[in-house]
Amino acid sequence: MPNIVETAVSAGTFKTLVAAVTEAGLVETLSGPGPFTVFAPSDEAFAKIPADALAQLLKDKAKLTSILTYHVVAGKHLAADVVKLSSVKTVQGQDAEIKTEGGASINDAKITATDIETSNGVIHVIDTVIMPK
Repeated sequence: MPNIVETAVSAGTFKTLVAAVTEAGLVETLSGPGPFTVFAPSDEAFAKIPADALAQLLKDKAKLTSILTYHVVAGKHLAADVVKLSSVKTVQGQDAEIKTEGGASINDAKITATDIETSNGVIHVIDTVIMPK
């Protein structure tokens, strides 16, 4: 079974996320034993960020790392577990809010696909890039 990074690459809908993870130097971490739960923004989610702002972000490794690790939670949390929570502690250090009213979401991002299992965790797809406070 492929790991989180290999799964994201082969899906073909996370090209920007994979580029960002590579730029931030997080490939090795997210390919490691984990387990991790990744709230993965799709390419459409990244497309909501203006192109010039995204290009700047990809050049700012510290900020990029902070944002990307805000999408990762230690441990494997399937959708059935996530919806029972009101928040999750991210690897970045801050909490992200979980809501289930009107469909599951994390902060302001709708969770559009769940439980994509990998060898080192699980991916849930989100429609917006979430930002730490």
